[in-house]
Amino acid sequence: MANIVVVGSINTDMVVRALQLPRAGETVLGGDFTQGAGGKGANQAVAAARAGAAVAMVGCVGDDQRGRDAVDGLRREGVEVSQIHRLSEAASGVALIVVDADGQNCIAVAPGANACLTPAMMHHAEPLLAAAEVVLVQLEVPLDAVVETATIASGHGARVILDPAPAQPLPDALWRHLALITPNVTEAAALTGREIRDQGDARAVAGLLLERGVESAIVTLGADGVLVATRQAQIVIGGLAVETVDTTAAGDTFAGALAARLVEGTNLVDASRFANAAAAVAVTRMGAQPSVPTRDEITRMLAEMS
Repeated sequence: MANIVVVGSINTDMVVRALQLPRAGETVLGGDFTQGAGGKGANQAVAAARAGAAVAMVGCVGDDQRGRDAVDGLRREGVEVSQIHRLSEAASGVALIVVDADGQNCIAVAPGANACLTPAMMHHAEPLLAAAEVVLVQLEVPLDAVVETATIASGHGARVILDPAPAQPLPDALWRHLALITPNVTEAAALTGREIRDQGDARAVAGLLLERGVESAIVTLGADGVLVATRQAQIVIGGLAVETVDTTAAGDTFAGALAARLVEGTNLVDASRFANAAAAVAVTRMGAQPSVPTRDEITRMLAEMS
């Protein structure tokens, strides 16, 4: 039985590499085009599985080739897929991604079947949620399904972790069921209304997140590392110096690797160091799931940087 359950989106990523990101109304000529598996939920499931965890995925795909390929890919990674719903009334989700010369990206998502995930489906998945130690959720699926997931999972004693992307206002009904929230600086600013310009701002924003009732908060700071905040302390884990190729799925890699270490009984700070190294490996490669490292690769990164 899976000790991590990921509830979220399953997409096909279509990626163009260009010298710069297009501005409004601008066309930029790109270079290489790639297509691969993505979606924040699926990315996190793969990241947790490659980091060594037993993982199950809950989500929706269309009854089309993209959906079949996505589910087959998750199955090959060892992810349990019995609660992935195949829907005839919607196409599978697609993400259009442009990556610039510095590895930064802009993404537009057509949710497709991801938008069809319902609270009723979460009740159908309750046996999985009841058996999980950690449940990962994001915001690329309907918010009512996310709230129902957190309610059910926390009621069974699972540790619910939210990656609040794409950022949007969160109801109190969700905050009260979260053990951990993991925004990046942009998402943290959107949730609190306070811009993050330096480490002091990050610490203040983390404090505001804790005031919402969540047990812990991790603010990912990109190349500057991560800030781990609990009610007892705030600790900054420095960034790792790597050559950035593509930041797509770096946050998802962090979330999945973090969950994998937490279910092994690792404390939050050490689990965050492991996850930070996983994300550092991911940004050195193109693509979403293709960039996600194995446990051995993460361990080597930690050893090289120690």
